[in-house]
Amino acid sequence: MDSSLDLSRWREAPRGVAYRRWCIVATGLRQLLRTRYFKFLLSVAWSGGLMIAVAGFAFSQSLASGGWLENFAVRLGPRAEAVFTVITGLVAMFPDVVVHGVFTLIFWAHSFLGLWLSLLALTVLVPQLITRDRGSNALIVYLARPLTSTDYLLGKLGIIVGVLVLVWTGPMLCGWLLSMLFATDRDFIVYSFSPLLRALLFNGIALVALAAIALGVSALGRKTQVATIVWIGLWLVLGGMAAPPLAPDWIKRASFTRDLYEVRQEVFRLDTALSDAAAQLPLLDQRFVTNLAAAGKKAEPTDFNGALAGLGIFVVASSFVFFRKLRPE
Repeated sequence: MDSSLDLSRWREAPRGVAYRRWCIVATGLRQLLRTRYFKFLLSVAWSGGLMIAVAGFAFSQSLASGGWLENFAVRLGPRAEAVFTVITGLVAMFPDVVVHGVFTLIFWAHSFLGLWLSLLALTVLVPQLITRDRGSNALIVYLARPLTSTDYLLGKLGIIVGVLVLVWTGPMLCGWLLSMLFATDRDFIVYSFSPLLRALLFNGIALVALAAIALGVSALGRKTQVATIVWIGLWLVLGGMAAPPLAPDWIKRASFTRDLYEVRQEVFRLDTALSDAAAQLPLLDQRFVTNLAAAGKKAEPTDFNGALAGLGIFVVASSFVFFRKLRPE
């Protein structure tokens, strides 16, 4: 077959810097989306988002006049009707306490699922970020012109952001939007918005910490096995050592999962929501009031400043390793 070498001038329009960076992000995400493991994580993640929508929808619809909870109460008799009337009255008189508290609990519970799914996804992603590029000496080619270290960094960071959006942020936002789409009163939108912002704040803090740690671990060695072992050690081994209540503070702060737990308690303020419900709602069952107050006390953060310092050290150390290794060898 005859083939000729075309040496004519390139006439296509240049794609630009953003296109180069997007190619890195899109390629990394496509590789993940082809795996059954990541598809399973996505199904679980979006099922969690659907549960947010179902919980919010059920909460708003059940308290509406003519809703299924009212019809169910009518079937149970006068006492159940009276209980339903009391519940709807509490929501009507104290929406800032009830609605805010319920959605705080919903987003707080979902943050556990979102964080765990993100950690499981990063377990597969970490060896693919930089380790393979260093091991195969492909980093020398990638960092040659026109690709720069900034393009490479932003591309790899974009992959991590894309993964966390797919398994955490996206399902959470879609679940809230779906539940608010069928809300029976604007109070559900107004008083659920603050818990949503707190959930997004915690999501953002976790994103910064996990992205820095994942990049640092992936850049640490030239073998994928090393990156996987170090990641699992930082996540599960140190997390297990920090789990006992009597563990020293320095061990607890050395676990980024434990640090994120403390940050979660401070950001969501579940303790405040439970304590406000116990103090402000006119509840007749004193045992229930006592249990709410005790749960609020238990949910208080105990070492928020130390946890922030621990996460800060992780981010700085991981960034140092990453930038130290982000150069041709």
